Amino acid sequence: MTKKTAQMKVRTLCVTLAVVCMGLTASAIAEQKTFELDPAQSTVSFTLGDVLHTVHGTFKLKRGNIHFDDATGQASGELVVDATSGDSGSKARDGKMHKEILESQKFPEIIFTPQKFKGTLAGAGKSHLDVEGQFTIHGEAHPMTLGIDADFGNGATANTSFDVPYEKWGMKNPSTFILRVNDKVQISIHAVARTANAGALKSASQTATTR
Repeated sequence: MTKKTAQMKVRTLCVTLAVVCMGLTASAIAEQKTFELDPAQSTVSFTLGDVLHTVHGTFKLKRGNIHFDDATGQASGELVVDATSGDSGSKARDGKMHKEILESQKFPEIIFTPQKFKGTLAGAGKSHLDVEGQFTIHGEAHPMTLGIDADFGNGATANTSFDVPYEKWGMKNPSTFILRVNDKVQISIHAVARTANAGALKSASQTATTR
């Protein structure tokens, strides 16, 4: 083997290794997805039924980021809701909710901490994930699985709805002798997110609203 031939083989080997490494890096990035939630565009609503009518209200999202690893099925991050922001449109009712039920001055945050998930997060289009984690409210953590429908067709959005059995979890039921309310409250979340992969935060879609 001539010296020139040996040098060419070494160069070929180096190029091959570089291509393989780039492919492995791209694959690793593709398997790990991080989403930064936009509180200004995301909404958190609640519904509580009683014998006379249904009460609707909202909370504000404080912050949120969720990381998914497709290779391991592990998830991390947090979704934090401002418990003090609860608003049903009635000052009297909201005052009772914050003082007697949520005790929001003492427990100002409602937090969901994801731990693992099932399902595949598509690079574009719609996906469904079942995300297991801990839901912390009123100072106590409870296991919870959220069914999340995500869509990357026109920006990054995700929707989920679930029940919170607040009475079972130690919070006061506001029912009176005359007025009875449900012992569960339904929570619905519409989240707008941006993706952040390999440490670089970028818009999930160019059609998403600019912050």
